[in-house]
Amino acid sequence: MINQPTHLDKDSKRGVKNYTVHLLKGTFEKEDAINLLTKMIDAKIKYHEEKIFKTDNEEDIKMREQRIRQLQRELYEARVFIEKKGKMIEINADICL
Repeated sequence: MINQPTHLDKDSKRGVKNYTVHLLKGTFEKEDAINLLTKMIDAKIKYHEEKIFKTDNEEDIKMREQRIRQLQRELYEARVFIEKKGKMIEINADICL
């Protein structure tokens, strides 16, 4: 289940607008939850891999390789967590700009 795609708020103090993309909000079967999470993290890993291939900056490469390893660890830990939960998993994923 996917919630409304976007939400726009105005900060009354600064007049700055915040934009939220409601990417995922719902309850999913365990297998679907793992699949969704895996695909989302894989997309982020591919983003970093593409950036690595396009740069010669060693610092940038090391930072991106570290981030990839962190994402892989977090995916593993999330999968273990989901496997221990019941059959249905609630997922909420917002992107706030």
